[in-house]
Amino acid sequence: MSEPVLSIRQLRKAYATGVEALKSVDLDIQRGEILALLGPNGAGKTTLINIVCGIVTPTSGEVIIDGRNWKRDFRFARSRIGLVPQELTTDAFETVWSTVSFSRGMFGKPRDDARIEALLKRLSLWDKRKTIMMHLSGGMKRRVMIAKALSHEPEILFLDEPTAGVDVELRRDMWDLVRDLRADGTTIILTTHYIEEAEEMADRVGVISKGELIAVDEKGALMARMGKKTLDIVLSEPLAALPPELGDWDVALEDQGHQLRYRFDSKADRTGIASLMRRLGELGIGYKDLSTHQSSLEDIFVELVHGPRDAS
Repeated sequence: MSEPVLSIRQLRKAYATGVEALKSVDLDIQRGEILALLGPNGAGKTTLINIVCGIVTPTSGEVIIDGRNWKRDFRFARSRIGLVPQELTTDAFETVWSTVSFSRGMFGKPRDDARIEALLKRLSLWDKRKTIMMHLSGGMKRRVMIAKALSHEPEILFLDEPTAGVDVELRRDMWDLVRDLRADGTTIILTTHYIEEAEEMADRVGVISKGELIAVDEKGALMARMGKKTLDIVLSEPLAALPPELGDWDVALEDQGHQLRYRFDSKADRTGIASLMRRLGELGIGYKDLSTHQSSLEDIFVELVHGPRDAS
């Protein structure tokens, strides 16, 4: 595997109050991938991004960007990074064109009107180029923030909750844009509360909880490694209690006795389904419907952060 475009090594952030926002995080990010960082509020996602972007100083650890230390070569490192923060911070009285052009100049890039024009067209902002920022909708402001972050041609783009507060249609537009950027070779790290966003877009998913990176894996591998299947058996007649003869299987009685739920590992050599169904027949327990459910990324996330869900 080639050298990571971004390496985070034993990154830790502790405050004077004793709160540890990050607890020795290690993470390698490959060039051209989309990594989604999932975690509840206060988990440390934004702290991690702000340290990498040079906004927050870590207590210990280091970040390597394109093989160079982000503190010793700050200008080099920062020029490689684009950041779209959660908060929509722009000069309310500037036009869209001025806002994006100024951001490019801040990184020492020469004026390039053709590039700015192409960027605004790509983000469906060209018709708004002369509009004052304060007159834009929240979704359009979010697009301008992305244009600002891309104006200096960064290799790595951080999107901190990029679709928070935008409608479903705009969210899908954002997803399409992110895929286009990745197709161009941009490495993208996004934080999100939307499980479907990670499931839809990410190549890999990292889960942060209480400052710790508790899981990082390819999306499919994470689901295969931790995902379970359930078999729901809708009974012909309700049961007052779970028969002790079903004790060999991970079965729960649900829906006021009308349903049995059996949890099993879909990758195991023997799922136990056939023997369970035989035992139900032997016990004279009839059923009228069967359905299976594969754990979603949301199920896995909840289990990693909070422990297994109750049977109910």
